[in-house]
Amino acid sequence: MLALGKLLELTLAGREPAEKTQLTVEGVRMRWLSEGALEVRPPEARDNGMDLLLSAGIHGNETAPIELLDRLLHDIARGDLKPRARILFLFGNPEAMRRGERYIEQDVNRLFNGRHEQSSGNEALRACELERLAASFFSLPERSRLHYDLHTAIRGSKIEQFALYPWKEGRQHSRAELARLRAAGMQAVLLQNKPSIVFSSYTYDKLGAESFTLELGKARPFGQNQGVNVERLETRLKQIIEGREPPLAEQSLDGLQLFSVAREIIKHSDAFHLHLPADIENFSELEVGYLLAEDIAQTRWVVEEPGARIIFPNPKVKNGLRAGILIVPTTDAELA
Repeated sequence: MLALGKLLELTLAGREPAEKTQLTVEGVRMRWLSEGALEVRPPEARDNGMDLLLSAGIHGNETAPIELLDRLLHDIARGDLKPRARILFLFGNPEAMRRGERYIEQDVNRLFNGRHEQSSGNEALRACELERLAASFFSLPERSRLHYDLHTAIRGSKIEQFALYPWKEGRQHSRAELARLRAAGMQAVLLQNKPSIVFSSYTYDKLGAESFTLELGKARPFGQNQGVNVERLETRLKQIIEGREPPLAEQSLDGLQLFSVAREIIKHSDAFHLHLPADIENFSELEVGYLLAEDIAQTRWVVEEPGARIIFPNPKVKNGLRAGILIVPTTDAELA
């Protein structure tokens, strides 16, 4: 196997490869760009016009997606997987990966779309570098652009595998992309309705990609991901990479649950209190009238929306950041 196929091993060791470019027997070029960043380019005659960005490790302790990308890279380096798409593999926060921590000083996935410019430190610099790498990769004209940013969650979830679909003014969400997500094993999609500061929002808003944050299960250490089933996603990614996706039967969304954002719960001060059990799962339903959270100046969040559910509740975020999202079921009526 080509040495560049061992990008994860290089990243965890903090080493730079001696050879920055290598070719497989079939002529697939693998090029090391910077720490945790590798571009894969098929031979020109096989290139089908797809640019695929696969990122993981934005949170360093979310290891199942990292291991998934590692397997795909090994397959390409051995010649078992024969790309027809250009691919950029990114491991987002190498230092946090080495330490097995979510982040070191700042959550990298809260530093995109201009937020890193208002901050300092290594993770702000890394967010800036990730934007630069993505912008360079998606700079070629007249190509389809797809970005999957792969994560696992801090807590359990009543819907284990789901996606978040970013929003941009004047741009409709794609039924075809939702059908692709369903085929990849996603059980639900949250259709967002305002700008965001996460990585997938940057590539969707600024770079014109179809971009998604994918949540694949609960975060576990390296080697302990037997409970995170990514078989359907891995199969679909291999099909996308090799340009052999089966046709999506009438782009069916049967069985895919759709949600929209009702409100974001923003933590304003250290007095913030979230009235939820510490072990509550994502997609837990909340009754109308439930006092969800309180903060300074008698700020109160009370559930008003029938069918409301909570995702990503986290009272430990820094002041000014989102401490949870209140979501409600929606339909596919406004899909393109």
